[in-house]
Amino acid sequence: MALDQETFGQLCDTVRRFVRERLVPLEERVEEEDDVPPEVIREMADLGLFGISVPESYGGLGLSLSEEIEVIRELCQTSLAFRSAIGTNVGIGSQGLVMDGTEEQRARYLPKIASGEMVISFALTEPEAGSDAASLRTSARRDGHEYVLNGSKRYITNATRAGAFTVMARTDPDSKGAGGISAFIVEAGTPSLSVGKPDRKMGQRGTKTADVIFEDCRVPAENLIGGREGQGFYMAMRVLDRGRLHLSSVAIGQAERMLRDTVRYASERRQFGQAIADFQLIQGLLADCRTELFAASAMVRETARRFDGQQSITLDAACCKYFATEMVGRVADRCVQIHGGAGYMAEYAIERFYRDVRLLRLYEGTSQVQQLVIARNLMKSMD
Repeated sequence: MALDQETFGQLCDTVRRFVRERLVPLEERVEEEDDVPPEVIREMADLGLFGISVPESYGGLGLSLSEEIEVIRELCQTSLAFRSAIGTNVGIGSQGLVMDGTEEQRARYLPKIASGEMVISFALTEPEAGSDAASLRTSARRDGHEYVLNGSKRYITNATRAGAFTVMARTDPDSKGAGGISAFIVEAGTPSLSVGKPDRKMGQRGTKTADVIFEDCRVPAENLIGGREGQGFYMAMRVLDRGRLHLSSVAIGQAERMLRDTVRYASERRQFGQAIADFQLIQGLLADCRTELFAASAMVRETARRFDGQQSITLDAACCKYFATEMVGRVADRCVQIHGGAGYMAEYAIERFYRDVRLLRLYEGTSQVQQLVIARNLMKSMD
């Protein structure tokens, strides 16, 4: 449900001020401590950011996708750790429940997710199942009124903060493909569920990822999302259509921040008696950044509009995710180049952004997976 234009404008203005006045000054602290301060997470919850995609009937803001991408664009004008703190609640952690959950499951979990009382993570990736998600090995065996889960998940965002996990597991061992996979809500603290130590990463310090292990972990049968086996993989793919636009907007927000900082730097940095922004080769790099950023913005906004209009967007969502995340990598590289030696120094934010945005081309479908999705959908359209 879309907000009226005035209310939505006020929300975006509030997020913009919160980012620039509250979050940007904390970037170095987050980098040094590798964590988001708890008081900031509470403030984000008070702003309603954990529930922007949850329907109003369950305590969320119920934003349309067109609205969600604008809010995320504003939130991503700073360290990605802040967006990551809410990301699984807004996206892949909650949307399976929104799309396919039973009424009892939605009523039980969505209000807690929307308020930020519960962080929910999405557990799909495994040591031997990443891009080939349909090959996952985590099993879920029915035993009376419970399922017994065994297996391990890897690189699970917000695993150390999670109050629950949306877990993909194979309920039909005879089906080796997507049709044998089901989705479950597994609450943190369930016996025989354990979370590994936080991963050390190239960038995005302050975000939390870790392994999640299930060893004869018993889950109530009523926690099977939608109450039907064999629907988990297809649910995940529908969720990822929306998630790919969300991540495209993340990339756009990061590119905007880097370009804004770099234009300021180029206007102030002087060589050969003038600002380096006056040199045509520097202007060419800036122009390339702005042009690609504009193209990505137009793609994402148009595709979100079509999603809100109930149109199929699988092909175009893959195009958006592919282009926008590759775009932000090129923007980061150009911005470091314009900064020169300073761009390689940790005292400048561009060094951190350069490392942080590299991950965007990997998770929720690598660039190569997006290429496959695009090509296969093109070939289907020729049938």
